[in-house]
Amino acid sequence: MTRFNWQQTYTDLHTTDALATHRPVIGITGNYADQTLTLAEGYYRSVLEAGGIPVVIPPYEHTDALMAQLDGIDGIIFSGGGDINPLYLDEQPIPQLHGITPIRDRQELLLARLAYDRQLPMLGICKGIQVIAAALGGTLYQDLATQKEGVTVKHSQDLARTEASHTINISPDTLLYNIYGAEEIAVNSFHHQAVKEAPAGFRVSALSPDGVIEAIESTEWKSVIGVQWHPECFILGADRSHMPLFEWLVGEARSFSEAKQLHSHTLTLDSHCDTPMFFDQDIDFTRRDPRLLVDLHKMTEGHLDASIMVAYLKQEARDEASLHAATAKSDSILSQIEAMVERTQGRAAIARTPADLYRNKREGRKSIMMGIENGYAIGRDISLVGHFRSRGVVYMTLCHNGDNDICDSARGNNEHGGVSTFGADVIREMNRLGMMVDLSHASEQSFYDAIDISQLPIVCSHSSARALCDHPRNLTDDQMRRLAATGGVAQVTFYNGFLRTDGQATIEDAARHLDHMVRVMGIDHVGIGTDFDGDGGVPGLASASELINFTRQLLLRRYSPQDLELIWGGNFLRVMQACQSATINP
Repeated sequence: MTRFNWQQTYTDLHTTDALATHRPVIGITGNYADQTLTLAEGYYRSVLEAGGIPVVIPPYEHTDALMAQLDGIDGIIFSGGGDINPLYLDEQPIPQLHGITPIRDRQELLLARLAYDRQLPMLGICKGIQVIAAALGGTLYQDLATQKEGVTVKHSQDLARTEASHTINISPDTLLYNIYGAEEIAVNSFHHQAVKEAPAGFRVSALSPDGVIEAIESTEWKSVIGVQWHPECFILGADRSHMPLFEWLVGEARSFSEAKQLHSHTLTLDSHCDTPMFFDQDIDFTRRDPRLLVDLHKMTEGHLDASIMVAYLKQEARDEASLHAATAKSDSILSQIEAMVERTQGRAAIARTPADLYRNKREGRKSIMMGIENGYAIGRDISLVGHFRSRGVVYMTLCHNGDNDICDSARGNNEHGGVSTFGADVIREMNRLGMMVDLSHASEQSFYDAIDISQLPIVCSHSSARALCDHPRNLTDDQMRRLAATGGVAQVTFYNGFLRTDGQATIEDAARHLDHMVRVMGIDHVGIGTDFDGDGGVPGLASASELINFTRQLLLRRYSPQDLELIWGGNFLRVMQACQSATINP
């Protein structure tokens, strides 16, 4: 037996060449029985071989610690084990139910939901696929032999765990197929429970010959796969055929870790959010409110630091009474935004300047800025520009879907032939007072007029590229070039109708629009304005909790950390700072 020389190993580890490269941390849920926590060797061996650092997650129910632990890992494996307690799935146990571990079930069902909300890469193995499916709304068989017809394959083998006992068929258009590169693979099998129905947002990616679900995966650009077999066992028999699954997980965890680190030292700003549209529904911004795409929890999960929430006004009549009502409504919405932030008890704060945003990030607070969507709010009273600027409004969108007294809309009737005489005065007053001019929703002529009138750069807080989606709300390449030439910024938005003219847009469409805008304008003139809680939100970018996925998508497309700092708010805040710092003579 060779004696391990730990002293020499210690010395070797402190040479320059031995400096560790980054390895993502993979949490693995442990098995638990008789007050003893165990973890089979194959799990941590496979993670180590794939380039990750394995850590064991014991079963416990301290929720604050659980969430903190999730924040400290980069990926998670839900390991195999006993049956799931059917009471937690609103079912009664059938006689064929085997042993259960209630404390483990309670923790892992919660853990899966929390990890999913945080976009953590996830791999479920045997019981783990069932935990993921059940936690996210799928259904299970308590016992295949008695509950599913047509079971003809032995799903609980008597062979050694390192040996395969049957084959499975992988759908060719799936992530799992890309991982294994084959439509049929051999697997081992140690289960009598299985997934009956995959949850919403998932698809079945593999079946056994008798139709039992062997794998599920996310269809919403989340790094989540569940498999019914035990891939970790094969490495113990020197069989590396299932290592690609662990290499996939560790690779996704490395990407997630890189994005998370980038967000930790980069100010991330969403320049357009319509959450105030839900104020009449008794929402609670401090809760993870299912009605909202942006709340305090989702901002935290998606690593979003700041959001500009707007007082949106539908374009309606322009008689004096209606104009007065529009102004009053704007004031009311702004007051409600302030009250909403006050109720966070210091977890968020109103920000008026870029310096406020950076200070809030350093001090661990989320930031809310205020904007106005539709210059209808000021009617024909230019003094109201000063009123709303004094309230902290950082930008005003000159119009919405309809012409107003300021300018023509992209969806209007060309009433003024662009910006009106009054509108030109409004733009000059906004320049003088340090309020950004926002031209999203404006007609093309209004856009060009406003750029000519404004002495400061302008923004389009939530607009995409017309070359990729021919919608009048989107910007032409010529508009984008003119915007860049005058120092402005356009913020790609995540509304389906502005990303695709047909079918369902996804995160990949959003990335393509941003790519195009960068090619036309350059990296210094693009940003992100989600339009969440308005019409924004597509698969992969369905809420603020998923915004870190966009960072991962852009890293995959070879954007640098410096690029992402500009995209995630640096460019927009440059314009804001220029507007707020300028001294413009009337």
